[in-house]
Amino acid sequence: MLKLKIILASTREGRKGPAVAQWIMDAAKAHGAFEVELLDLAAINLPFLDEPNHPRLKQYTHDHTKAWSATVDAADAFIFVMPEYNFGYTAPLKNALDFVFQEWALKPVGLVSYGGVSGGLRATQVLKPVLGAVRLTVAGELPIPFFAQFIGEDGVFRPNEVLTKGATGMFNGIARWAKVLEPMRAGG
Repeated sequence: MLKLKIILASTREGRKGPAVAQWIMDAAKAHGAFEVELLDLAAINLPFLDEPNHPRLKQYTHDHTKAWSATVDAADAFIFVMPEYNFGYTAPLKNALDFVFQEWALKPVGLVSYGGVSGGLRATQVLKPVLGAVRLTVAGELPIPFFAQFIGEDGVFRPNEVLTKGATGMFNGIARWAKVLEPMRAGG
């Protein structure tokens, strides 16, 4: 089974992202192709990049960087669950991406974005050049416009049929791309 790491990019107090991330995590497990782990950037709490050496060298000096490196390196694929803030993505996500470099390379990523009318699409467009720089391959996107309507008073995200089908398509794309990219990673 593919090791899929779902990264929750919102860290603010009162955030709604955990409900979206829980739904994606449960749906990914039900898909059957993945061993799934949720990584909450609020709980991981990386400081701003504080390594003295460029991440491409993998000469890490801090334990938090070594732990993050091992976590990212162990993954076969990722899904970023991300809100849109001011037409962009979150600073904690950018920081998490910048902390390591080689560990991201040649792996697929799905983008689950949420927000208002755009469903976070503007944030994903701003993120894509960064993903290309660290050599992540976008394998699927799932924007969720007006996402709060899907969260009940109990805090549970309940998708409609369109979102459910979109998630399945994204999972299928991630699984396909992981198979294509794996030999490339093995070849160095």
